[in-house]
Amino acid sequence: MIRISDLRLPVGEGEEGLKQAIRKELSISDQHPVSFVIRHRSLDARRSHAFTFLYTVDVTVAKEEKVFARGMQRHKKWQRLENVPSYRPPAPSRAPSLRPVVVGLGPAGIFAGLLLSRAGLCPVLIERGRRVEERKEDTLRFFKDRILDPESNVQFGEGGAGTFSDGKVNTLVKDTSHRGRFVLEEMVQAGAPETILYDAKPHIGTDRLQQVVRVLREEMIRNGAEVLFETRMTDLVLSEDQTRLTGIIVEDRNGKRLIETDTVFLGIGHSARDTFRMLLAHRIPLEAKPFAVGLRIEHPRQMIDRSQYREYAGHPSLGAASYKLTHHSSSGRGVYTFCMCPGGVVVAAASEKETIVTNGMSNYARDEENSNSALLVTVTPEDYRPFEQEDEPQLAGIRFQQHLEKTAYRLGGSDYSAPIQRVDDFLSHKDHISPLGDVHPSYTGPIRQSDLHELLPEYLTGPLEEGIKAFGEKLSGFDRPDAILTGVESRSSSPVRILRGENYQSALVRGLYPIGEGAGYAGGIMSAAMDGMKACEAYLSSL
Repeated sequence: MIRISDLRLPVGEGEEGLKQAIRKELSISDQHPVSFVIRHRSLDARRSHAFTFLYTVDVTVAKEEKVFARGMQRHKKWQRLENVPSYRPPAPSRAPSLRPVVVGLGPAGIFAGLLLSRAGLCPVLIERGRRVEERKEDTLRFFKDRILDPESNVQFGEGGAGTFSDGKVNTLVKDTSHRGRFVLEEMVQAGAPETILYDAKPHIGTDRLQQVVRVLREEMIRNGAEVLFETRMTDLVLSEDQTRLTGIIVEDRNGKRLIETDTVFLGIGHSARDTFRMLLAHRIPLEAKPFAVGLRIEHPRQMIDRSQYREYAGHPSLGAASYKLTHHSSSGRGVYTFCMCPGGVVVAAASEKETIVTNGMSNYARDEENSNSALLVTVTPEDYRPFEQEDEPQLAGIRFQQHLEKTAYRLGGSDYSAPIQRVDDFLSHKDHISPLGDVHPSYTGPIRQSDLHELLPEYLTGPLEEGIKAFGEKLSGFDRPDAILTGVESRSSSPVRILRGENYQSALVRGLYPIGEGAGYAGGIMSAAMDGMKACEAYLSSL
């Protein structure tokens, strides 16, 4: 097999065009048998030349040694491969005396459960929310009728918070063990588009990701897993010396009961505030960590497409355009865009009564009128120190989030209307409200025009104003006067880290494996899934 890197092809060329480019690169005729697998594809959209896709392909060709030898002296971008490395989890040599438990079926929990069930360990999987099919209905009910189920919403339920986003599955995590490829391949087998295997900016879309989550659950059950929905872990049961896990207490509609276990993978997500408090009550080591808060900003999708793709805007090979922008403000705070949703909507993402939380969501087609992204500013434990309480200072970030979310609720009129503001009103601190322009808010609930300076403190609004102006210089139209800001974006990541050792177990309690984004060790679907796998590998190796 020959791996060819940096193979350039004009936008719009299909599979046959790529095959011809491979033949030309290898200097072989049309009759020479050849097959290939795309390993990576990225868009070269520099302004100096026409748009092209850059491919890395693995090629199988007749008379391979001869073809490779003929070109190796002049083609540094060729590489000879005997085989393509793949992921292999550890195989346990014995069965545990008690079944392992996975708490939380976000990406970390799902992929930990997948490995455990395939290893024949019959794990118990616990999810406080509902199945993804039912969760979808609960979420739509909140969008439409403002009826919030605190246990089944954008934050809680099968699939985790990322299920109702854009389904982006790119990561900056180094993947020398090929876990990332494994995650992508499993998702494709469960219904995700094959393009996620090679696109530089892969996405699944909310609509297709829900199917992927369901299919993965069904496979775990076939492999012996027991899945308990609408079941919340309320307490840990520890050994007499408080250093070893012996069980957990769970609560469902029938009441509380004990599940005996000495192994729990804790994938609770970044919004399980009651669980963080329970852990702290057991003196499980936690620490406050930096995170980011801000607003959602949205623009017309076609404007973003034109700004990024110019004359190629609307080309079917490109889809809706994305962006990723950063700015170092004069105050020293970082401002950046996050979870950019091309052709998507801003969604109501509250998980607690009388609060407003925003997030972004795109379906696979990315064909909605607007594109949006979070516009965030970094905050540190020093910023939210005023929210500390003597008995639980580690949770000050949670109280800071709650303060912002309750303020947004009041600012919106206390009926679950989200506070919004035009960019020009926000930048100029106008004391009146300008009529909405050509940008129509996409928020999946009612809205109320408000002064967002009453929502966020000045140490955040100042950098946000700087960032909007700076991003307007980088991306034409970003600072357009009638772009819409919606508040508050407060759940971009966990404000707490559950400390663990090199063996992935809690720094205090043996058998407790904190995993994923909620535990403070990941920042998206892919990194969370891979983190769950790493902890599972450590456990399987111990067997």
